[in-house]
Order: sequence, then C-alpha cells, then structure tokens
Amino acid sequence: MKLNSILAGAMALGFATGAMAEALPDLGGQTVVVVTENAYPPLQFVDPASGEAIGWEYDAMAEIAKRLNITVEYQNISWDAMIPAVSDGQYDMGMTGITIRDDRKEKVDFSDAYMRSEMVMLVAGDESRFSDAAGFAADPDLLMAAQPGTTPFYVGVYDVLDGDEANPRIKLFETFGATVQALKAGDVDLVLTDGTAGNGYVEASDGGLKIVGEALGTEDFGFIFPIGSELVTPMNAAIAAMRADGTLDALNTKWFLDYKFGE
Repeated sequence: MKLNSILAGAMALGFATGAMAEALPDLGGQTVVVVTENAYPPLQFVDPASGEAIGWEYDAMAEIAKRLNITVEYQNISWDAMIPAVSDGQYDMGMTGITIRDDRKEKVDFSDAYMRSEMVMLVAGDESRFSDAAGFAADPDLLMAAQPGTTPFYVGVYDVLDGDEANPRIKLFETFGATVQALKAGDVDLVLTDGTAGNGYVEASDGGLKIVGEALGTEDFGFIFPIGSELVTPMNAAIAAMRADGTLDALNTKWFLDYKFGE
C-alpha cells in the first residue's frame, strides 16, 4: 500500500471546510495534562536520533495550545492503563491514535474525530507464507502480536481468527512498539495496525517490513477526556478551525508524505 493511499484515508472523513469555525474560547493559560504512549509513529513517538518526543499529535496539540491559550504538560503511560487513568481523572486528556468506539464512550468522552485511517497487515519483508487475512488464518502455526483491548486486537480476534479472545495464536504485548519488535525478531508473524503507524515502520525498516493484503477496515481517531470534561467543547472548536483553515491537511502532508523515518 502506498503512503499516499494512507494520506487519502486520513483525509477521507469528508470534513466540511466551507464554513469557518466560530471564534475560539480563551482558556486563560490553563494547564492541561496530556498522557500519551509515545509508541505510535507518526502520530507520536520518540525520535531515535534526538530522543525527543515528536509526531502529528504533538504538532496538533502545540497548535491547539496556541489557539485556546492553554499550557500543555505531557506524561507517559502504557496503552492498557491509559483509558482507565483518564477515566479516573488522573489526566486531563489522552492521545495515542485512539479509535472512537461506543464501548470506550462508556468510560471516557471523545473529541470529534481528527483523522481516519485504515487497518492493515504488517509483516516481515520476506514473508511468503501468506498474503491476506484468510491465508494467515488457515495456517495454525502463524502467530499475531497485539495489545489487549485495542482495535487491532479485536480485528485480529473477530475479523481474522475465530472470535475467541483467548486464542493462543494472539500474543499480547504492553506497547505497540513491542509488537513490532517481536515481528522483527521473528517471534510473531503478523501485526495488525492502522496504516499511519504501519507505513511509518515500513518506511524506517529498509525493507525489513511490508504491508500485505487488503485493508481490513477503517477507524476514526479522537482525543479522550474524563466524562463530563469541560475541555471537550473548546477542543472540538479548535479541531474544526484547524480543519477549516487547512492545518490538519498540512499536518497530514508533513507526517505522512514529507517526514522520513530513520533520518
């Protein structure tokens, strides 16, 4: 799958741009504590060259901070702890390419979607035993890596395998980065991920990884907040303004087309 197709998917929500967003609220320099995983390129990750946390979401939050007059402080946490921690009010907001789902809305509030991406199959660059989901499912010796509770986990269970969430062919890892490392090491044979992260790793792998088969579906990403958070409305207004004036498109171009992983 070409990187341009992922960019197209990210822009495919059909957001309206004809009407400019209303004037944005001024939050008076309020501190907003944002928690993230830093393991989901190009949305957010640690640059191996500089050690700096960078990515699409960091740039978006910097822009939101200017528009809403807030001060952002970042904390790190593992994926499986993120939604419970935000739900409990330990943090004001969470970001890590979080798919908007009804079951999660029972625990946290979501912003409006800022991106749509496709679910793809990430494999070793020399993989020849299967080339699609059916081929993977048909070979009982093949293993999949996933983070528990994530969209890739559920897609793997229900769309690729047999619907058994305890299927031993799914090996669980704490971070997305760890699933990719397991794939590189040959400990597993498949990682399901959205195209944004998958293509980021392919770009950085120098042929060590590739994407096979057709996209398995799409997912919309949003920021998360404790239920009832007063930040949701101003954040949505900022997202709408950035969509209307082309800022989101510019971020997509920067991180999905122009950014060179590993350089």
